[in-house]
Amino acid sequence: MIVTTTSTVEGRPIAEYKGIVSGTAIHGVNVGKDFKAFGRNLVGGRAGVYEDEIGKAQNEAMAEMQKAAEDLGATAIVGVSLDIEGVGTNGSMLLVTVSGPAVVVAPG
Repeated sequence: MIVTTTSTVEGRPIAEYKGIVSGTAIHGVNVGKDFKAFGRNLVGGRAGVYEDEIGKAQNEAMAEMQKAAEDLGATAIVGVSLDIEGVGTNGSMLLVTVSGPAVVVAPG
């Protein structure tokens, strides 16, 4: 499955539009992870615990979106949009949403 943020696939014209597909994942960040991230914030540097959770959630959302496209008979998803937000009490959960048009591209 080709997945791209561009509206086309280089050298492969879009033969058919199948519809919009999306994937969503919500990951909680527990107290232990919050504490580690807070400590990292005090001394500076990257908050790896949050980066790991965002990466996991993004992978889950992408897999869900790709499955939806495959179910429609698509061979690609173009114009993919990614959104990451904090939700829940004090933004304690990470919401990752991906979406884009599922299409069939000509063989290349």
